[in-house]
Amino acid sequence: MKTLHFKTNINCGGCIKAVTPTLNEQAGAGNWQVDTANPDKILTVTTDKLTPQQVVQAVEQAGFQIVAA
Repeated sequence: MKTLHFKTNINCGGCIKAVTPTLNEQAGAGNWQVDTANPDKILTVTTDKLTPQQVVQAVEQAGFQIVAA
């Protein structure tokens, strides 16, 4: 398993709710989290199959900004 970190604009519970179906489908429930208390809104994904680009694409398709941290 590898752990990937990204800076995002996912900054509230509503945003997390909006991106949850996409990230659950791609990474699996329980394999990701967003630290909304961090100024950079860090998304952490634990995966053995996803590439950073796949995570970026999934989050962008959900309507959020994301860059590798």
